[in-house]
Order: sequence, then structure tokens, then C-alpha cells
Amino acid sequence: MNLRGRLLLPGAGMVLAATGLALWPGLLPAGLALALPVAALAWTGLQALLHERWVMAGRDAVRAALAGQPGRPAVPGEWLDLAARAGALRLASESASALQRQALDQVASHSQQMEEALRLSEARYVTAVRGANDGLWEWDLASRRVLCSPRWKHMLGVDADGDSLPVEQWQQRLHPADRDAAMAALQAHLRGDTERYEHPHRLQHADGRYRWVLSRGTALRRASGRAYRMVGLDTDITQLKRVESIVEAIANGTAGQSGESFFRALVQNFADALRVDSAFVTECSSRPATRARTLAFWRAGEFDPNFDYELAGTPCERVIQDDRLVCHHDGLAQMFPREAGYASYLGLPIHARDGGVIGHLAFLDTAPMGNDMLVESVYRIFAARAGVEIELGRALSRLEARSGSDMTLPG
Repeated sequence: MNLRGRLLLPGAGMVLAATGLALWPGLLPAGLALALPVAALAWTGLQALLHERWVMAGRDAVRAALAGQPGRPAVPGEWLDLAARAGALRLASESASALQRQALDQVASHSQQMEEALRLSEARYVTAVRGANDGLWEWDLASRRVLCSPRWKHMLGVDADGDSLPVEQWQQRLHPADRDAAMAALQAHLRGDTERYEHPHRLQHADGRYRWVLSRGTALRRASGRAYRMVGLDTDITQLKRVESIVEAIANGTAGQSGESFFRALVQNFADALRVDSAFVTECSSRPATRARTLAFWRAGEFDPNFDYELAGTPCERVIQDDRLVCHHDGLAQMFPREAGYASYLGLPIHARDGGVIGHLAFLDTAPMGNDMLVESVYRIFAARAGVEIELGRALSRLEARSGSDMTLPG
């Protein structure tokens, strides 16, 4: 580098360093990125300039002495000015280094806070997904594999080994009656015809039975709009569908019926919908309620003749006298020898308009009952209808009795 370049270097460096530092308040990283290297460059250039001037001054003095001429006098304050400028640049360089270290510390602290917030967010998400009744799945369209969460696999009894399964295996689990509609809804969403995918269908459990799920998902798309991944949740709605089918079956079976025909239709359709061996409805036949009389009794595919019986020693006693739903899932015959041949029982009271217990609706089965039998809200709907029919029957009986009494009066 010639002398002119070395003279220009420190001046330009000081200008650029000052520019970088001036950017500090608003653009800290940019200012530091510019100020620190430029300040160092300026300091190096100024050292070179001082060295160059010292050498040239010595050379001029030697030449002047050989020529018999006086040397060039020193310019007053020149070295002091250069030294001051060098000190200022050195301070600027050190200040920029300190500011850069401070900025890096701030960035590291902010990054640590962001990482901690992300970990907490992920932990909350994982906890929410595990605690929910939803099975998370993710379909990679390129590999044609479905990544399944532990909850999804547990919901369908899938082997816990492996995190994914081929999409063809998922399709095979679809109920034959639901497969075409489910795939059509899925393809419509992947094409972009629908905003999101939502479809109820049945998936086969590992035990061979089918579970109803409400499947909802959204496709992830590239800028072109083409889907490359699908993420969704399957919610087990088997119980909801069961309740829905029970209500529909009994409502359709008892529609337009009244009196004895209503009671017979009620117990027959309940037994079919719940898939139990026996169902019956009773009316309290004494006060206080120690006896009951059947109004309809469906057993093993046919109606039994109605009969009157003592409540003591039967599971029906607690239903009527304690006014509550009673369920014995298993071991019924051991608790109540009179119920020999039956393993389980469920009964709930029937109320009059004044709230008093006037009878009950009950179910018996030769096999244990699962928790899916506890659909009390459904039972109460039809128990309330049975209460109305019982009270109506009693009113008609009183009216007939009064009419018969009036007819026997002397004229």
C-alpha cells in the first residue's frame, strides 16, 4: 500500500466506525457488525501511518544531511493529533466490543427464554392430547404412512410396537358400509373442495368389534395449494352412537302406542336395542310399596304372562324404596338367589307427576353388563312416558269404577 492509501485508510475507518456507532440506538446488531471491524481496521491503518511517517522522517533527515541541507522541521501538534486520533479509535473499538458482548448476552438470554416458553407450550400440548379422548394421527401423503399417537392405538387396540401404519391398513379398518363415503370425504378435502375434513365412521377394533369415531382433520399445503400432509383427530363416539340408536329404535317402536301395547313395545324394543335377555316394566301394587305387578315382561324373545311379586329379596326393592338407579354388573344370582340364571341387573324408578315412585323399568341379562349400559338419561325419557301411561291407566280405571257404581244406583 502506498502512503496515500495509508493516509486515507484511518480517516475512512474513523468515518465508518462513527457511522456504525451512530446506528447503535436503533439498529444494535447492524451497528455493531459495522462498527467493530471498521474500528479495528482504522486502528491498524493508523498504526501503519505512524510507522510510515516515522520512517519517512528518518529518511528525509538522512538525505538532507548528505546533501548538506537542514531537515524538515516537525509540524507542531502533528504527532499529538495522530496519537489522540489513535486513542479515540482504540476507545471506540473497545466500546464497540463491550456493546457487542452486551448485545450477544441479551440475545442469548432472549433465546433461552424462548426455548423455555416453547418447552412449556409443548408440555401443555402433550398433556392436553394425552388427557383427551381424541386420537391424534398424521398422514404423510408421499410415504403413504399414517403416524398414530398412543391414544389412537389404545382406542383401537392396535399393537403398541411402531408409531405408524400403511394407509392401506387404515383403510382396511373402515367398516365396509362406511369406506366409500369416508374416502370420498377425505379426497374431497385433499383436492381443496372442502375447508376441512370431518366424517363419522366405524373403525374395527383389534377385538373384531367396530368403534364409532368422529374423524376431523386439515391438510397442510404447499404454495401451489397441493396437499403434502394431513393432520387430524379421531374422537370415540361409540357411546353417543349407541344412545342415538337406542333412542331411535325405542321411539320408532313405541310411536302411536298406548296402554298395554305401549308397555309391551317398550320392553321388547329396549331388550333388542340393549341386547339383553329380559326387560320388564312394573307398577307398585301396594302402599307402602312392598309389592309390584308387571305390566309387560319380555324374556328370551317372547312375552311372559304378567304377575304380582314381593319386592323383598329382589334387586327391584332398592330401586323402588330408595328411589334410585341400581346396577349390578355381575354376580346377581349370588346376591339374590331368587334371580338364579341371571348375571346382571339394571333398574330405575318410574315417577308420578307429584314425584312419587309408582313403578320401575328393569333389565336382566345372563351375561355381565358393561359400563356402556349406564345411559340413564335415555332410560328416564321413556320411564317418564311409562309414568304417564300408568297414571292414565289408573285414571281410566277409577273412571270406569265410578261409572259402574253410578249405573247400579236405584232409579
